[in-house]
Amino acid sequence: MNKTVNINLAGTFFHIDEDAFAKLNRYLSAIKRSFSDPDGREEIIKDIEARIAELFSEKLDSNKQVITIKELDEVIAVMGQPEDYAIDEEMFSNTADTGKSEQQNSKGYKKLFRDPDNKYIGGVSSGLGHYIGLDAIWIRLIWILLTIFSSGTFILIYIIFWILVPEAVTTADKLTMRGEPVNISNIERKFKETYENVSDKVKNADYDAYGKKIKTGSESFFDTVGKVLIALLTIFVKFIGVLIIIVAATTLIGLFVGLFITGISGFFGSWYAEAFHIVNDTLVPIWLLSVLIFLAIAIPFFFLFILGLKILVDNLKSIGKVAKLTLLGLWLIAVFSLITIGVFQTIERSNEGSVMQTEELNVKTGDTLYLRMNSNPHYEKDVFKSSGFSIKYNENDEQLIYSNNIRLIVRSTKDSLASLMVNKKANGRDYLEAKNRADAITFNYSFEESQLLLDGYFLTSIEEKYRDQEIEITLYLPVGSYLYADNNTYSYHKNPSRYRDILLNGQESNYLEILEGKTHCDSCSDDGSSSILLNINNNEQEYHVIDWEDENWQESWKEGNRIKIDRDGIDINVTDEKDSVRVKLDKRGIKVKSN
Repeated sequence: MNKTVNINLAGTFFHIDEDAFAKLNRYLSAIKRSFSDPDGREEIIKDIEARIAELFSEKLDSNKQVITIKELDEVIAVMGQPEDYAIDEEMFSNTADTGKSEQQNSKGYKKLFRDPDNKYIGGVSSGLGHYIGLDAIWIRLIWILLTIFSSGTFILIYIIFWILVPEAVTTADKLTMRGEPVNISNIERKFKETYENVSDKVKNADYDAYGKKIKTGSESFFDTVGKVLIALLTIFVKFIGVLIIIVAATTLIGLFVGLFITGISGFFGSWYAEAFHIVNDTLVPIWLLSVLIFLAIAIPFFFLFILGLKILVDNLKSIGKVAKLTLLGLWLIAVFSLITIGVFQTIERSNEGSVMQTEELNVKTGDTLYLRMNSNPHYEKDVFKSSGFSIKYNENDEQLIYSNNIRLIVRSTKDSLASLMVNKKANGRDYLEAKNRADAITFNYSFEESQLLLDGYFLTSIEEKYRDQEIEITLYLPVGSYLYADNNTYSYHKNPSRYRDILLNGQESNYLEILEGKTHCDSCSDDGSSSILLNINNNEQEYHVIDWEDENWQESWKEGNRIKIDRDGIDINVTDEKDSVRVKLDKRGIKVKSN
């Protein structure tokens, strides 16, 4: 059993066992003693400690939180030992066994940084030059040419590089930018080079003071602009991160609650669980489908949630490669499973079948047909067209599929008698299956004494399942006959123009004369609304059928004596030089207004 020690290395806390701590302490002390020149020694030590802390962080994972001798030896192998270090060979004898590791880990690798030591604006060109291996002057010339030929587009690209690419601040960053190994020897050498450059510039200040002043001023201006842009972008990015977290968290919670409840209901039974079995063509239970949908949607939003956290929280620890690969595998399984289920469902509905019935009605030219949709109080008191279905029970408590998906079309015909065509439709795996399913639809109508009653619903058995069953009813009326459609037909003949329906919405409860390809209504306006205006000014009665949307009629209503009768009720306005009375009578009651 080894004791552990908590240390603070370059602002980062680590747990290190007692033996490794003693060795690390001797190692750092030996490095300090190796510097005979005190100038810059503390800065070099800080850079070295920061590099060691970075290597320690790379060695730790979720299963290992303590630095041991093994990890320390690997770090020492990477950092190396300058020839003039006064380090006892016995203290670091274990590093001889890691010579191969030292050779491998001490190899330098390049990383893209902005170079602050050789910049004119943001150091992007100089950093790219180090990364590509090309002199910075050529990179700058390429930027200028690309900006000219792209009409300034590459200015935006430069700003994006400036914002997103980090600046090489520490000595380790500058070494990595050049592809040099980040070890003690190179850290010391780089620091001394920087120190000597600063000394030379101070000595030659009289010779290049003017140029230095210009460059420093331009760098300060661009640095200020860059800081402002970075600050604005940081605020914007943080705001985006908050939005991402809110959206992702809300979606995850909603998915979990909704699909969890839906999945559980598959075990205990519910109305939507029963409905699912009616539309489901596969053997997949509702709980499994809920799980697949949850995984397919929730996993991307979970990663989106992690992304939002990374935007807001610096140095957020990763969930690990194992967790990422596991979630990716589950997501792929869920997506491919849902695609398979969807393809199977599509195949089961790929063909449409229909069964058509036609019957002549004893309605001739000059006759009037009264049309009404019929309801069954056992299922629903009122009927209204709607797509989809619901589950009902008949008089024998047997489950049935109930639907109001009925379309009513009225057309004119030159035949001497009216006719009614009922077209039942359904989908299936093949035509015969679809046709048999359509034939299984139960729909009734009756025609007696010029009155046509059409069921506003149809029924089919649970065994047939729901495969987009619908009914299309086409009523052909002879030219010269009349039609009186009840108000409850409104929703059923609300058709697009392609159906060539001559019964327009708003024409219900009016006597319509059937003409060729259209209807004529004496008490209707073109839009189907009816308004009768009776002018009784000066004891002269005038009868008008008007469009109440006409502004001229609305203005004339304000003056004189008028009686307006329409579907909304009766509106009477009586005006003379001394008094004005207005009486409105509608379904809400009677209202009288007088001055």
